[in-house]
Amino acid sequence: MTTSPPGVRPEPASFRDPANRVFHLGDDVLRGLDAQAAEHWRALTASAFFPTLVAAGKVCPTEDAPSALVPAAVGAPWAAVLRHERIPFVSHPYEWSFTMLRDAALLHLEILRDALADGFTTKDGSAYNLQWRGADPVFIDIGSFEPVRDGEPWAGYRQFCQTVLYPLLLTAHLGVDFQPLLRARVDGIEADQLRPLFGGARRLRPGVLTHLHLHGAMQQRHAEASTSDVRAQLRAAGYSRELLLATVRGIEKLVRRLDRRPPASHWADYQRTCGYSARDRAAKEQFVAAALTAGVRPRLVLDLGANDGRYARIAAEHADYVVAVEQDPAVVDDLYRALRAEGQRRILPLVLDLADPSPGGGWRGAERAGFAERASADAVLALAVVHHLAIGRNVPLPEVVDWLVGLTAPGGAMVVEFVHPEDPMALRLLANKPDGLFPNYRRDAFERLLAARGRITDRLELPSGTRTLYRTVMGG
Repeated sequence: MTTSPPGVRPEPASFRDPANRVFHLGDDVLRGLDAQAAEHWRALTASAFFPTLVAAGKVCPTEDAPSALVPAAVGAPWAAVLRHERIPFVSHPYEWSFTMLRDAALLHLEILRDALADGFTTKDGSAYNLQWRGADPVFIDIGSFEPVRDGEPWAGYRQFCQTVLYPLLLTAHLGVDFQPLLRARVDGIEADQLRPLFGGARRLRPGVLTHLHLHGAMQQRHAEASTSDVRAQLRAAGYSRELLLATVRGIEKLVRRLDRRPPASHWADYQRTCGYSARDRAAKEQFVAAALTAGVRPRLVLDLGANDGRYARIAAEHADYVVAVEQDPAVVDDLYRALRAEGQRRILPLVLDLADPSPGGGWRGAERAGFAERASADAVLALAVVHHLAIGRNVPLPEVVDWLVGLTAPGGAMVVEFVHPEDPMALRLLANKPDGLFPNYRRDAFERLLAARGRITDRLELPSGTRTLYRTVMGG
């Protein structure tokens, strides 16, 4: 076992492949390679496909780490050390919408197809190998590339099915949101979990028979055979790189056909039904813009309860990057499609229930960092959110404020909207609750909570008279 030198932080999600490992040194993202992986890296940089994909923004820009970083970074006997572009915000596939996962899948397959044509393959097929620059997916697992060996199948196929294809089939064919199932298991959805849902005529739906039922049967058939035995059988049967390439093209065609336009939901129509007047909306937009420009330009803004992205777009005009969080997968999917059409690279939409945010998961609960661990933002927008948590989800008001403070970096600012108890939306929520359940849900109590945790620099009562906005700066 090796230890890392001071200042070097191994990436908890990077340990499954002993040939390479990612770690952090300050703001630098580094990757150590063993001798064979270093040889593959040199071949990769000399290939035709890899520089082309990097130049197109489809693969994370990577270079040999500057010599000044290497001595500090060598906490293991690495033969080479690389430096990657830092992704603005790391997200997990169970925080993506359907179309986001499908677009990430198509990019993964495009990269694999280009690699195969140039004599390379990827040894992983995980959805976690991709991240986002706004609405653009990007492949980040440089250590996954290796020379292809004729007669061998794609080693990442099972991973791809479990973390990408099966979730897409579940939502496209059955209308079931994949996010909860994918979040439950770090390795993805197993064929055995999904197969009972696709019996009878459902077996004939696109992709189900080949990639779920037959794939599962093949897994059972070869359960006791070694990997080398299976490869030998495939080579003897005439399996070639051309057949592998044809298989990848077939999967790509299938994924491209999968689609689901979910029915309208309450949240999809929220901007029309939320009760804001034109004067309220204009005042709110001006307050948000002023709050974000009152100090140093934020590097990261969280927009909690982003809905159609109205305020995320305002934030993107005054910040480097915005993570727009919304609970309803259908709303996030609509927002993503709009951002993609706009070519927006500074707003990342994510599916997240604020009352049940993504926890840490995987090995030791740290392999996939929880949302709160990733979200130390320079500015947090919590607009029309507090009443949904405090009344709609019965979260005590002090805990709502503490949670928002925990997402805000020291010295950062929170822009929070308090919906008064007499507001129509608050009354609608209170109508379904026992009388007297929320005696402390009051404006004066909320202001005291904010003042105890930071410095209220600005406040604005909207023209309607039942909503107040606050800008609060955290100490630090």
